[in-house]
Amino acid sequence: MARTVRMTRRVGFSSGHRYWLSSLSEAENRSRFGKWASPYNHGHNYLLDVTVEGSIEPTTGMVVNIKRIDDVLKSVVVSQFDGKSINDEVAFFQSQASSLENLMLYIADQLNSIGALPAECRLTGLRLEEMPSFYGELSLSEDSTIMTLSRTYEFAASHRLDSPYLSPEENLELFGKCNNPAGHGHNYVLEVTIEGSPDPSTGMIANLEELDRIVEDGVVERYDHKNLNVDIPEFQGRPTTSEIVALEIFERLKDRVPAKLARIRLFETARNMFEVSA
Repeated sequence: MARTVRMTRRVGFSSGHRYWLSSLSEAENRSRFGKWASPYNHGHNYLLDVTVEGSIEPTTGMVVNIKRIDDVLKSVVVSQFDGKSINDEVAFFQSQASSLENLMLYIADQLNSIGALPAECRLTGLRLEEMPSFYGELSLSEDSTIMTLSRTYEFAASHRLDSPYLSPEENLELFGKCNNPAGHGHNYVLEVTIEGSPDPSTGMIANLEELDRIVEDGVVERYDHKNLNVDIPEFQGRPTTSEIVALEIFERLKDRVPAKLARIRLFETARNMFEVSA
């Protein structure tokens, strides 16, 4: 069987939207959408990554001509959303919440409509970024559709890489300057990804206010401006490597977040990232 190759193309559009349905009362809107409920628009510069899959055509060496994908994205996505008020100018969202989750499902449905994408490729995924700190992903196969949302948080903490199982000389050889007795610090970036299906009434996988509260209380406030080796009980007697910190964060959150915890990513520096997945 011939191997397939995936190709991803990015497009951007700027749109306004609001978490507010005209068919509902003010009280119902505020109950559904919480702190985001407002009868007035706010805007985003969205970034959309579209991934297609197919076999390489021998004469061109391509899965599909990128220009054809660009043409589809411009006609199917950009023309509908760019410079528009989603709730007012896209018919579907006059009766449906303009959540990131619903936007992904709608765009995937539009791209999968008859004749939209070239026949030689198949849509396998979307990534839609509303803000650098908030994006969604949609993974599509013949058997399943998997949707995730990712939120980003930050905390600053110090630590010293030192293992109680090693001698001082072995610690210094293994960890080098990171074994400095006075420690050193990082501005950690934590990405939390949840998985699920959007609630029909809100268009959301989970209440993001609740997710934020759980992550802030359980991780950010616990670790921010702390010495991980000294101040945090769960790291006593353990090396505070980012592998161990990432695993501890996953375990702390997995039974608390308001949806399935799909993964966490912990960025120690711009060059180091550690991931724990369900």
